[in-house]
Amino acid sequence: MKELVFLKLGGSLITDKSTPYTPLLDRMDALALQIKSAQQTRPNLRLLIGHGAGSFGHVPARAYKTRDGLPSTGQRDDAQTVYWKGFVEVRQQAAALNRFVMDALYKADVRAIALPPSASVVADNGSVAQWELAPIRMALAAQIIPVIFGDTVFDQTLGGTILSTEDLFMPLTDALRPDRILLAGLEAAVWEDFPARARKVETITPASFNAIEQGIGASAAADVTGGMESKVRQMLDLVKRHPNLTAQIFSGEQAGNLLRALEGETLGTMIRADGK
Repeated sequence: MKELVFLKLGGSLITDKSTPYTPLLDRMDALALQIKSAQQTRPNLRLLIGHGAGSFGHVPARAYKTRDGLPSTGQRDDAQTVYWKGFVEVRQQAAALNRFVMDALYKADVRAIALPPSASVVADNGSVAQWELAPIRMALAAQIIPVIFGDTVFDQTLGGTILSTEDLFMPLTDALRPDRILLAGLEAAVWEDFPARARKVETITPASFNAIEQGIGASAAADVTGGMESKVRQMLDLVKRHPNLTAQIFSGEQAGNLLRALEGETLGTMIRADGK
């Protein structure tokens, strides 16, 4: 039976988020080789990859407040002009990082195609409202990995905004029904006491979340689309809607971890609908 897995390569994993516009090229190459190995060991594996914007998109996004939407006309005359300048800048930087990711996949002989959300998604008040998914479905049918990424999109209410990979995974999960979602970042797991990182959370369910919510925290570096708590909430929402789905949050930094996760090993923190 073919398995569909959504994989996110976090922006903190593929860029140096403390230094603007700094790709971690060797790490991207290593991750791409692990993806290729997983394809060879699991021929029935189908993948959809998303990646974060890291130190590329988040820097101008924070400066221009792109995620917040178009300023009202009551503000200074040039506010909207400045907003759209930032909108384009964030999109340019997201595309620049995507090019590095695609180059790494190509070098590893992974067949993949970038499908930018800015070209196909229309949002409404920060959520996907319209998305023509035929290219994604056709890529999967052709055994080509569709690659999406955190991107600027036009928004019917806000004018414009930014959607993270997790934001995009929400409607994609409803439409494509993946078996697993893997969120590979720098953190080895979800921690009950972030940033101390002394108490690892093995499993999170809708029933157990309230007890650990206060300690999870946000990202260690700038992230305009939300930190760890936001990611966990989104994954919980998905497993509640799709009880057979599981999501894992784990570190892709350690050598071989991505391959192990793709092959089905439980790493980091598991998010599921029940406690089994």
